[in-house]
Amino acid sequence: MDKLFVLSFLGLLIASYGVAGKKVRDDIGMLDELEESFDIEEEDNDFNFFDIPPWKSERGGKVLVNVDSFGAAGDGISDDTQAFQKAWDTACSTPQAVLLVPQGRSYLVNATKFQGPCAGGLTVQIEGTIVAPDEPSNWNPKFSRLWLDFSKLEAVLFQGHGVIDGSGSKWWASSCKKNKTNAFTIDSSRSVKVKGLTIQNSQQMTFVISRCDSVRVTGVKVSSPGDSPNTDGIHITQSTNVIIEDSKIGTGDDCVSIVNASFNIKMKRIYCGPGHGISIGSLGKDNSVGVVTRVVLDTAVIRETTNGLRIKTWQGGSGYVQGVRFQNVKMEDVANPIIIDQFYCDSPKSCENQTSAVNITQIIYKNISGTTKSEKAMKFSCSDAVPCSNIVLTNINLEKKDGTVETYCNSAQGFGYGTVHPSADCLSSQDKNSIPIRQTVDAEPERQDIIHTEL
Repeated sequence: MDKLFVLSFLGLLIASYGVAGKKVRDDIGMLDELEESFDIEEEDNDFNFFDIPPWKSERGGKVLVNVDSFGAAGDGISDDTQAFQKAWDTACSTPQAVLLVPQGRSYLVNATKFQGPCAGGLTVQIEGTIVAPDEPSNWNPKFSRLWLDFSKLEAVLFQGHGVIDGSGSKWWASSCKKNKTNAFTIDSSRSVKVKGLTIQNSQQMTFVISRCDSVRVTGVKVSSPGDSPNTDGIHITQSTNVIIEDSKIGTGDDCVSIVNASFNIKMKRIYCGPGHGISIGSLGKDNSVGVVTRVVLDTAVIRETTNGLRIKTWQGGSGYVQGVRFQNVKMEDVANPIIIDQFYCDSPKSCENQTSAVNITQIIYKNISGTTKSEKAMKFSCSDAVPCSNIVLTNINLEKKDGTVETYCNSAQGFGYGTVHPSADCLSSQDKNSIPIRQTVDAEPERQDIIHTEL
């Protein structure tokens, strides 16, 4: 399917740009076909998750597993790790279990792993608060990079009105980018739903979806102070068929970050701010292969962030980012509303110039409006050797409250249609000799620890 999509897309572009005096209606037709090709079928990702009855009810044949029954104190001081592990073992092995974290109580839980596979129909119902140790010296050294790690699950529902609190302030104060601990992780799982939770004050990345297939996140709130280092809101890596919807994310780093080997990602009705915006990447660090494809953001407010819609790659990498659509986005005082950066360098020393690069192609920006803090409202900073290609802009209106705005381009190819303000005339026309799109990578990306290094 993807191969047919790419061939169709290239054929459209060659036809549009290879004929002199092309007409506006040709661009309209191309844009319509391109958008239809981008659509992700939500039915494929909309699983039949059960909505459990209120936990006090005995309807539905659910088996209630209360962490208090396993000795959890719930006073926020006593270590409840062992009680949570015992409760998990029981719930995981019991069909149709509801693991309950009761409301009105605070449970101190140290770094631990909760592993499946589990018996069918498991719900994790979080109504109270789960807190991490606030002293780094009290951290379990066996899990230096994880706090609450859930792995090897299938058809599990996490839901509730409770809070997962990483108690990250002392990590932030001494960070210097040394700490790599992630708060709430779902790893190597499929058909998982997360609904209604608040996840806050992470030591580093807040909510990680790693090596998963078919995950739906609905109505979550992700929160850390705007000056907290490396606290990505939702970080997606090596995962497919992920939907994030109706969620509010404010952090000290990317609201959402999508990195290598992630495909079919859809975000709907997202509020982002503070933070670094919604990012694909970084990709290609240390000459590695990076691949991200079929990403859609539809309806978002991005407020007072350092970036808005960003794609970032390192020089020297390979692979591709392709098939991305950002649409219906409102910007409010964003420093860099639209940015593609193939010269990303998050290093204390300057990065060496290299000719290879992650290929960035088939990117649509549609119905993007609002205000920018910088004069360059749109930046397409692309590699001379591997230019960005097939960039489509339509109905863009970005203003600066106290000045004019412009678009910066370097080795960026594409076109604009309809209102495009500031003008994107610096985008060069596509031609049939542009860099071909890679269909596959030479090798499967190696499994790596989930480490984030961006400021």
